[in-house]
Amino acid sequence: MGAVSLITLIMAAVLFSAGGILVGRILVRRSHNPQKGQAYECGIPTQTSPWHQFHVGYYLFALLFLIFDVELVFLYPWAVVVKKVGLLALFEILIFLFILFMGFLYAHKKGALKWS
Repeated sequence: MGAVSLITLIMAAVLFSAGGILVGRILVRRSHNPQKGQAYECGIPTQTSPWHQFHVGYYLFALLFLIFDVELVFLYPWAVVVKKVGLLALFEILIFLFILFMGFLYAHKKGALKWS
């Protein structure tokens, strides 16, 4: 039953996504103009080439944000069932938070949270 369900799910995902793209290509009118190829940011026309490298610190900061954002996704279900599970749940979440805090301290020590 598991393999059949997985294959059905994959086939449905491919059909729905391909169908959406196909319907979009058939029904949507196309207009080609040079403005569509330009980078858009805040409505200000670009002065230089939009293809330039960003400092790696921005990417590290974004990854750290995602890590701690995902942490909240794990904390919510825990908060819902903490009274039912009891002291064991509290101990497990303290270990989880300790590991995350150690990662935060490591990132701070390495300078991943500095903008300059």
